[in-house]
Amino acid sequence: MKPSIPKGTRDFSPVEVAKRQYIIQKMRTHFEKFGFQPIETPSFENSETLMGKYGEEGDRLIFKILNSGNFFFNKNKIELPESINSLQTNSAETISVNELVELNKFTNNISEKALRYDLTVPFARYVVQHQNDIEFPFKRYQIQPVWRADRPQKGRFREFYQCDADVVGSTSLWQEVELVQLYDSVFTDLGLNGVTIKINNRKILSGIAEVIGASDKLIDFTVALDKLDKIGEDGVKKEMIEKGISETAIEKVQPLFNFTGSISEKITKLSVLLADSIEGMKGVEELQFICDNVTDLGLTSAILDLDVTLARGLNYYTGAIFEVAPPKAVSMGSIGGGGRYDDLTGIFGLKNMSGVGISFGLDRIYLVIEELGLFPETVTTTSKAIFLNFGQEETKYSMKAITELRKVGVKVELYPDNVKIAKQFQYAEKRGIHLAIIVGDDEMKNNQFSVKNLVSGEQQKVDFENLKKMLQ
Repeated sequence: MKPSIPKGTRDFSPVEVAKRQYIIQKMRTHFEKFGFQPIETPSFENSETLMGKYGEEGDRLIFKILNSGNFFFNKNKIELPESINSLQTNSAETISVNELVELNKFTNNISEKALRYDLTVPFARYVVQHQNDIEFPFKRYQIQPVWRADRPQKGRFREFYQCDADVVGSTSLWQEVELVQLYDSVFTDLGLNGVTIKINNRKILSGIAEVIGASDKLIDFTVALDKLDKIGEDGVKKEMIEKGISETAIEKVQPLFNFTGSISEKITKLSVLLADSIEGMKGVEELQFICDNVTDLGLTSAILDLDVTLARGLNYYTGAIFEVAPPKAVSMGSIGGGGRYDDLTGIFGLKNMSGVGISFGLDRIYLVIEELGLFPETVTTTSKAIFLNFGQEETKYSMKAITELRKVGVKVELYPDNVKIAKQFQYAEKRGIHLAIIVGDDEMKNNQFSVKNLVSGEQQKVDFENLKKMLQ
């Protein structure tokens, strides 16, 4: 049988792992610099923890885990629901709603666990379960894989990492200010200068829907508006009309289709547009506070922009909404996003626990850094030097030096087999190791080492102290 891996998963080579760890370590450093503490949750949760938290589509994409062990050991027969059992195997046969309900009940009987779909719901469960041990406001970061039974395609996988930072237990808008700074700090350190941090507010979108008389069409309105950069003004208007939004209402939001200017100019325009909406003006005030303070404190390399078409996760977010676009030199979707949510833990019975958080798209960030050639060469280097194998005595002499070098943090290795030197040189070349350490009778007699640069071809003899300095 030819070996393979499940669709939507990936193997990572040593070079790819080194680059991914480089990004993760940068994130981790800045998360902790901003006071976030790491947590980890299990790769799988009880099904009841996850099901019903992501909507109908999300529920379909959750990987369920079949009960194992003693659950089936003592079972003589597992009966399918009669309505399902009676179905023909004809591919054209469709399952009715009632039959689907029965099938879901059956699935629940044989599958009590599921792989986590994201990090947010497990985090909500964690906060509720450990609320008596947590000091609020609680600042946590989490970098772990998640699984979705999605259709694999370019840039979309069934197993991928999420990198989240959240604050729960505080309604202060200073948290939003700090999260913008955190984005700027991480991307600057990664060399991704010129990312655009787009910001909007759910209350503003609700206010716009209110003043145009389409509050009952809020989701349809914002989903269409969110596509402005993809389908253009005419496409958005057409979709809004198809969703039952009147032409009169669309005329009132005409200014949004050409919403240009500085942040302060955009806020002024919004203040005029939303003057009759209490909730809308509350959103304007929140945006003003965040943008003014971010501007006063300054950003190192990122650009802050107010984008009134930004409407990610409207069923979820209640205040500020963030999305990060890569530098303009790269054609790529968002590389980060997040926002304010007022009832994260309400789904588990703990009410009025406001939170705000952001996420970094590890895979996309990797692709952007790779395309721009921003990974340092040191990220992918393996050993600093390789000691060639010339025989038993020479190897023992080399191993003493190798042991001491490793004690001071130098990455070195020994070629384990006494084979032709050409083969050992070839190995070093393929591994990207630029220095070869040669030990023969003459070197051992004089307590020396011959160091050959495999790039330039230069060779010199040094004692151990100079070898250590050279490799450090």
